[in-house]
Amino acid sequence: MYDADDATNPVAAPQALTSASKEKLRQFVARIETLETEKTELAEQLKEVYGEAKSLGFDTKALRAVIRLRKQDANDRAEAEMMLDLYLEAVGEI
Repeated sequence: MYDADDATNPVAAPQALTSASKEKLRQFVARIETLETEKTELAEQLKEVYGEAKSLGFDTKALRAVIRLRKQDANDRAEAEMMLDLYLEAVGEI
């Protein structure tokens, strides 16, 4: 919350915005709205691709796991797999 008496608060009061600041703020809002729209469109496209893969018989849960694993660094992935194996062995699953 903005405290007008708090000189350390970096957020300017609305009446203190210059026309340049107002324009910059409008630009940020417009960019964010554009990105939000693009994000929604991309999410719909991803949903369609997963649906297409599923209709061809692919397991989308496994496909999502492949995508998630490919994003990881090889060393991080190997470490996570070793930890998983260790835990599975500890609980008698392997």
